[in-house]
Amino acid sequence: MPDQLEIDNLTVSFGAEGAPPVLDGVSLGVAKGEVLAIVGESGSGKSMTAMSVMKLLPRGARMKAGGIRFDGVDILGADERTMNRIRGDRVSMLFQQPKRMLDPTATVGRQVAEPLRRYAGLSRHKAADRVIELLSDVGIAEPERRAKAYAHQLSGGIAQRVMIAMALAGEPELLIADEPTTALDVTVEVQVLRLIATKRAELGMSVLFISHDLGVVSSLADRIAVMYAGRIVEVGTTDQILRQPQHPYTRSLIKCATLARELDGSLFVIPGDVSSARSITKGCRFMPRCPVVEEAHLHDSCDAEEPPLSGCANGQVSRCWATIETRRSA
Repeated sequence: MPDQLEIDNLTVSFGAEGAPPVLDGVSLGVAKGEVLAIVGESGSGKSMTAMSVMKLLPRGARMKAGGIRFDGVDILGADERTMNRIRGDRVSMLFQQPKRMLDPTATVGRQVAEPLRRYAGLSRHKAADRVIELLSDVGIAEPERRAKAYAHQLSGGIAQRVMIAMALAGEPELLIADEPTTALDVTVEVQVLRLIATKRAELGMSVLFISHDLGVVSSLADRIAVMYAGRIVEVGTTDQILRQPQHPYTRSLIKCATLARELDGSLFVIPGDVSSARSITKGCRFMPRCPVVEEAHLHDSCDAEEPPLSGCANGQVSRCWATIETRRSA
């Protein structure tokens, strides 16, 4: 059975022809009812992947792919009218910094009612009643009062709950959540994650969840795809990724998420930054930051050619010469 969402060899570029792409050959699938998390540092290409699925890329972006399909619909070839029917109805998106995404000139009730009137065809009166139900359903106290409020009158946690109510108003088949807990305190973050998990179970919807933190997605995701410098470097079940990570970058992200410490007591950090990797045109993009390349004596291999995304076990795949050599010698 094909995945509900299929992304095949997606590449996105900006600027002059020949400029390093921000996404380079990304292929992913999300099964119906599944939660797939994409994790990686800021600048890895996670949000750009989500925006590509929704065809909401910034002006000047050049996108090409073998295909992007949602439930058999060709997203890549869809016109704007078709996309407008898909967005908000069959596929909804949650953004980071919710207070900035809400219209400051419209009340909460009016904004939550918009998808109800546009996609469900509810009258103004029935939409207003449904807004109160939705706000209550996502755990907002005094929903009648909150429906009359404006964005500046909401806390970050309440604003994100409002965004979730808007995203779920049309009972979407796929929810794309782009760093939905960024800037929220830990308590509110847990509440939002539980709410998404609850709504996923109630509606049977799929979720594409984007985060920079493996710890955030560990209790929510069925599978995890690790992204680095516009490339997928590892994919596996949540248990595989957290317990048996194959790529050095994945292991480094786990150390960051668990607040691991160096021998001198300082917190572990990944040296360098992801932006420099985009200029690497051959070899492994993670090599300049990799703690394994020297100890495994793989400098020549890692410098000469980028490793393929190859199978490990039980469907887990990784893009690392050290992992490949370990399997060859086993």
